[in-house]
Amino acid sequence: MVGLTFGVAFGSAIVPLISIEMFVLGLCARWPDTSFWIVGLSVAVGQVLGKLLYFYAARGDIRLPKFLHRKPSDKPSKLRRWFGPGTRMHRWGDWIHVKCKAHPNWMAGTHGVSALVGVPPFMATSVLAGLAGMSTLMFVATGMVGRFARFSFLAASPAMVMAWL
Repeated sequence: MVGLTFGVAFGSAIVPLISIEMFVLGLCARWPDTSFWIVGLSVAVGQVLGKLLYFYAARGDIRLPKFLHRKPSDKPSKLRRWFGPGTRMHRWGDWIHVKCKAHPNWMAGTHGVSALVGVPPFMATSVLAGLAGMSTLMFVATGMVGRFARFSFLAASPAMVMAWL
């Protein structure tokens, strides 16, 4: 059961269409005697290992496959009008990047809150942490603590609800 939970958590970290929250709730509702902290730990490890791929790709340590690279286009797109070089959104993104590079420890707090609460999205903060130059140890530590607390509580919630009834 731990291996399956780890696998689903790892898969959901890579493919965001898989809902690990629904899996954990279903697992713990079906088998209420499952230890909540083991579920929380296996999900936390799977999620953080999966998000490390995004983190390393954002830092430039992993070379993305060719089909994921943008192809230059002569035809202007609607997105390019909003986000292309010289636009307000592009300058705003550059400003964020400069601030993140200047203060990589600020990203630790944001990433930790995201790992615990889910706002801002954990995937987005994983990429931003890589762009900001956050250390791998800090990334793993904040992600593990936040994800463990989140999913341990989520795994214990079906048993808590049943105890109230």
